Amino acid sequence: MTLTKYDLVEKTAEALNIENKDSTRIIETLLELLKGTLVKGDDITISGFGRWEVKSKNKRKGRNPSTGETMILPARKVVLFRWSDKLKEMVN
Repeated sequence: MTLTKYDLVEKTAEALNIENKDSTRIIETLLELLKGTLVKGDDITISGFGRWEVKSKNKRKGRNPSTGETMILPARKVVLFRWSDKLKEMVN
C-alpha cells in the first residue's frame, strides 16, 4: 500500500483527534518546510527515521538510448535518503 498525502492527513486527524482541515494545514506546513530546506541545499535529519541529503552531480558523458548518440549530461542536484539504523531494524 502506498501512503499518500491524503492518507497522512486522515491518519494525522484521527491520531490527534482534530478536523481534516487542521490536519491538512499541519501536513502542508511540514512538507513546505522540508521542501524549502532541500531547495536551499541543506540536509534534513529526523532522529530514528533517516536523513535526506542534497548532493551535487557533475556533468558527465551519457548516451541517448534510442539513437546511441553520445551526449554531455548537465550538472544537477539529487536528493538521497539514508534510513536510520532504528528504521532499518524495524523494516527488516
